[in-house]
Amino acid sequence: MSTMPGNGGDPQGEDTRGTVHEKTQDAAQDGPSADSFMSHLVELRQRVVRAAGAVLVVFLVLSPFMKYIFDMVSMPLMSALPDGTRLLATGVISPFVVPLKVTLFVAFLIALPYVLYQAWAFVAPGLYQHEKRLALPVLSTSVGMFFLGMAYCYFVVFGFVFRFIAGFAPESVAVAPDIENYLSFVMGMFLAFGLTFEVPVVVVLLVRFGVATIEQLKQARPYVIVGAFVVAAIATPPDVVSQLLLAIPLCLLYEVGLQVARFTGLSPSRAEADAQAAKDS
Repeated sequence: MSTMPGNGGDPQGEDTRGTVHEKTQDAAQDGPSADSFMSHLVELRQRVVRAAGAVLVVFLVLSPFMKYIFDMVSMPLMSALPDGTRLLATGVISPFVVPLKVTLFVAFLIALPYVLYQAWAFVAPGLYQHEKRLALPVLSTSVGMFFLGMAYCYFVVFGFVFRFIAGFAPESVAVAPDIENYLSFVMGMFLAFGLTFEVPVVVVLLVRFGVATIEQLKQARPYVIVGAFVVAAIATPPDVVSQLLLAIPLCLLYEVGLQVARFTGLSPSRAEADAQAAKDS
């Protein structure tokens, strides 16, 4: 009698069925992880689209006022120049592109709380409860300090710097900066002072996570002072006024961070780990 295919007399058929069964189990195991990864990608795309949409909506609202926004940004420079002086636009499309970039930058700043909320909503489900309690104050404080640094740059630094530079111009020289160069200068200064005002947040986080102690940071104070003037020399124009206006706040903010770190201290989990390590030793 002939052997029926697929019965117990066909070892090859058993091996084939076993291989298919194993592949099915592997696919079932990989399925949840693949679905989870795809769901995270979909959510990330939704968050990015919402954040970009918020910036676009604010930009569309502000776009009719592009000229006025640029005039406001250029006001510190214009107030330091002689009456009747105007900025130059050497590029063909510069009169349109530069105010558009400034307006887009302002729109991003206005929409920044919503953009950060979208980022927070994406990462929050993966954080522990104590991490959530720490992340929200750190995030809000960082944004507030960055805005404070930009405000200090606009209302204090620009006035001193532009008057100082314009005062050195000879009588035979007409000071009329190009708007593209002015935009690059302003953006660079905003970024430098915004990041400088993040120093207290960085100091608190270093102490909070046990990377450094307050005593170690105090001992590093001379190096911080030297580093502050090096950073000021790199990030600001080559004049003494602007360098001092960046280096001095940086040093003061470092001291503020040390004082705030006294009250925050180590995180509970880090403090317990250090206590356990000290007990074991």
